[in-house]
Amino acid sequence: MIAGSDLALPAPPPEQESHLKVIVNGQDREVADGAAIIDLIRLLDLKPERVAVELNRKILRRIEWPDATLNDGDRVEIVHFVGGGC
Repeated sequence: MIAGSDLALPAPPPEQESHLKVIVNGQDREVADGAAIIDLIRLLDLKPERVAVELNRKILRRIEWPDATLNDGDRVEIVHFVGGGC
């Protein structure tokens, strides 16, 4: 430190949320680091009771979604159930 110096150190840059890339139904998507399948379902504005999810070729039960953390490069397939009939 230089004697008589009142120079303040610059403030550190604001922390940026880190993201990772996943592939959802064949399309690249960015999600927050640490996001789980349930977060992805919410991000996509889907109704959890109307979808089935496969993560890296493994079908996940709905109860597993909150603990199924996404990693960079994961492949997610989401199937929507649609009602209808004659």
